[in-house]
Amino acid sequence: MDAVLVLVRVVLAGVFGLAAVTKLADLTGSKDAMRNFGLPNRLAVPAGIALPLVELAIAILLLPVGTAWWGALAGLILMLAFIVGIGYTLSQGRTPDCHCFGQVYSEPVGKSTLIRNGVFAALAAILVLQGPDGQGASLTGWLRDVSTADRVLLILAALVLGTLAAIGWVMVQLLQQNGRLLMRIDALEMAASTDGQIAGAAAERADPSPTGLPVGTNAPAFSLARLDGETVTLDSLRVGGRPVVLVFTDPGCGPCGALMPEIGRWQQEHAEVLTLALVSRGTREANAAKAGEHGIGRVLLQQDREVSQAYQSVPTPSAVLIRPDGTIGAPAALGSDAIRSLITRTTAGPVPVLPSSPNGNGSAPARPASRVGQPAPAVTLPDLEGKAVSLQEFHGERTLVLFWNPGCGFCSRMLDDLKGWEATPPTGAPRLLVISTGTVEANRAMGLQSTVVLDQGFETGRAFGAGGTPSAVLIDAAGVIASEVAVGAPAVLALAGTSAEHAGSAT
Repeated sequence: MDAVLVLVRVVLAGVFGLAAVTKLADLTGSKDAMRNFGLPNRLAVPAGIALPLVELAIAILLLPVGTAWWGALAGLILMLAFIVGIGYTLSQGRTPDCHCFGQVYSEPVGKSTLIRNGVFAALAAILVLQGPDGQGASLTGWLRDVSTADRVLLILAALVLGTLAAIGWVMVQLLQQNGRLLMRIDALEMAASTDGQIAGAAAERADPSPTGLPVGTNAPAFSLARLDGETVTLDSLRVGGRPVVLVFTDPGCGPCGALMPEIGRWQQEHAEVLTLALVSRGTREANAAKAGEHGIGRVLLQQDREVSQAYQSVPTPSAVLIRPDGTIGAPAALGSDAIRSLITRTTAGPVPVLPSSPNGNGSAPARPASRVGQPAPAVTLPDLEGKAVSLQEFHGERTLVLFWNPGCGFCSRMLDDLKGWEATPPTGAPRLLVISTGTVEANRAMGLQSTVVLDQGFETGRAFGAGGTPSAVLIDAAGVIASEVAVGAPAVLALAGTSAEHAGSAT
């Protein structure tokens, strides 16, 4: 019996120790997991740090026979708390990633998670029921009492188990790498196909199981909420005639977190040729923290994985290309390298259209029609104080609508000229409305006198036909669009009534 109790203690200590070490190596993921399970941010952060420390303490307590009962009791309480929390989460129809062993092993919670935790709880209960004085022999004493032959067998068994675990880990890595290599080969074949069309062989290999929906099929429609609560549909993302890339991520996914800085940069650098949207899951707070850290706009939240499943692109990170005609433009890109390749191919030139596409003609999308003379889109956005501001409030006088981003280098270089224009506006200059992205603090720090409202998803800019920042459009006193979209500091300042010579200083 002593041998059984010692084995139970060692197994539980190994489980809690591994869980603690892997979580400590990925504290960001641990905090995000707490948010995904419904904890508010003010509790998720300390809980994400405290949990691995508690697990580590339990692992340490389980090893010495004198403290093993207390470690088993703490482990049983923690496992029961896990079971209750996961059970409640499943009852709400949510399946966040468990982040059980950090980046080493994490999967959506389900019945298997409850069963696994139940087994660990039962092992801890066995120790608890034995009482403080019934925890078996001490490890050192037990090892000292076994025969030399048994010690050799134990060492060999440990070596075999360690070797098997290492081989399993290597096999998983090789399989993942092999999948990434196959995806990159497909991407290279697509890029090398003649006349910008998809080679027949590559299209035939667009198997919906490993690589998403077949190329050329209609992209499934969806309707998701942005971080600010506004609803975004696939049709609204396609406004402007640009290809759309949906990047599927998860706040608890380590590789996703590593890709975030590049996603923010892609959204800024390729805004005029590509509409990139992040489709994530989890809580609004967890995703807002990630997006705010890297200046990412247009973050859409799915309830679980309903959109990922519709596009057959469930692994994270992964991405799907949608052509301007609303059809799938490439096999799903699985993994960071494949996503980078997809972005490079898409922004390097026109997105190819298969001859068989119902709406495609094999050419690049036409330039959006001029909006001059059309009524300006209805706009109501929060200002820096949180008050709703409507564009209709500006009717009765000419208004320059300026699309801005405090993190944009071109905007930063233009800022002094814009402040000078505000201080001494030319005769007949229009009123200024700044529609910006970024945080309230970053926008306040600019020190602009004009009204600044926030549109984190750049939806208003696209509604006016703008593709990036800085850009602007003039609205007449009747609320009608009176100019084409001016792009860049010189064009914006010229539209505002500044001389070309003055505008040149902003470049």
